[in-house]
Amino acid sequence: MAGEISARQVLTPGGWRANQVVGWDDTGTITYFGDDGFNAARAVGTLIPGLANLHTHSFQRAMAGLAETRGPSGSDDFWSWRQVMYRFLDILTPDHIEAIAAQVQMDMALAGFTASAEFHYLHHQPGGEHFGDAAETSQRILAASETSGIGLTHLPVLYSYGGLDKRALNKGQSRFGCSPNEFETLYAAIDDAAAQMPADFRLGVAPHSLRAVDGEGLGVCLDLCPAGPIHIHAAEQVKEIEEVEAALGARPVRWLLDNMSVDDRWCLIHATHIDEGETSGLARSGAVAGLCPTTEANLGDGIFPASDFLVAGGRFGVGSDSNIRISAAEELRMLEVSQRLALRQRAVLTDNETRSNGRNLLERAASGGAQAIGRKAGTIEAGQLADLVALRDDIPFLDWSDPDQRIDSWVFGMEGNPVSDVWSAGRHIVTGGDHIRAGEIRRKFAATMAELRSAL
Repeated sequence: MAGEISARQVLTPGGWRANQVVGWDDTGTITYFGDDGFNAARAVGTLIPGLANLHTHSFQRAMAGLAETRGPSGSDDFWSWRQVMYRFLDILTPDHIEAIAAQVQMDMALAGFTASAEFHYLHHQPGGEHFGDAAETSQRILAASETSGIGLTHLPVLYSYGGLDKRALNKGQSRFGCSPNEFETLYAAIDDAAAQMPADFRLGVAPHSLRAVDGEGLGVCLDLCPAGPIHIHAAEQVKEIEEVEAALGARPVRWLLDNMSVDDRWCLIHATHIDEGETSGLARSGAVAGLCPTTEANLGDGIFPASDFLVAGGRFGVGSDSNIRISAAEELRMLEVSQRLALRQRAVLTDNETRSNGRNLLERAASGGAQAIGRKAGTIEAGQLADLVALRDDIPFLDWSDPDQRIDSWVFGMEGNPVSDVWSAGRHIVTGGDHIRAGEIRRKFAATMAELRSAL
């Protein structure tokens, strides 16, 4: 649906512009940007490009808090957290998956995300038996996005092995598993279902990791998706790096750079533990580093060398991954704060041209995130999708004459949520600070959580 919005301040690729109108056509593509027709009485406050949430497993939102108790070993990490996740999977139905995804996508929109990339590996029934429709659970994610209105890039995951020795998947992984042939069938079914999706929908592919996919599987993924986004977990854990190096003779990011045509379609998720050569190589490739600072902190993963990566010209976006928290501002803040702790400096991830730490983080994450999910967005200008977020400017923390200060205050100082309106490809999905289908989505999520608590 075509539309337009007046805004008192708009962040453009060329800087801030006051009292502007942004207009878009029926495809949700921006066609007009200027001051003609500005309506002060109806204007929103500060208009910024929406962020793409480039990595999420939406179902994990429903288990937030379930893995925060110390286990019997007295030492907890990613691997012990994963065991809790496997047990939680045993009780999830397709109805649960859809209700949770709609809630997560709504919360993303309320937090300033306009699009989401679902890294989706929950394909089968408990125990691993296949659904009659191979795309059953993927269709639930697609249906949730039609309810929430958020832009969606769907990334079905190929997950074939339990380790680099090609051992069978364990019981907890049984809902994930596909051979390359089975994955081809699954992908075709999802592609058929996607024919009914909005024009801004994108279908990509996600070979899970070098632990779970071999060379044949990687080749199948690339053949199935010759032009769309390619996402892969890489170098999140030290144990993973040691296993890959022992089996393949190189660290995971090094192996990918040397053996795959890694380019601007690729997004390497986490890439937490990369050395100097991998840092510069990943930056030169044009691929995006998919950073999930809140989840990485929650799991005790480690700290990505973001400062060195940006100096090398690297591109990044952010995602909420496990959805332990859903906040665009918090992901940006956590990314910067982790660098401050590691380097014992302040305002690390900015430059002498932009200077504003919050604005630099926002602009880089918006651009990198859009690239990673194959979405023509990330900036407010003609030809881009109308992925727009309006921040209130009538509250004390954001009532600054300098709009850069407003962004810095939002990212680093706000307790409440200042998002007033959100458009995804021109769809007005948040208005007056709440989602247009909030009641319906929250009721279904509450019922789902009641069922899950009873089952647990």
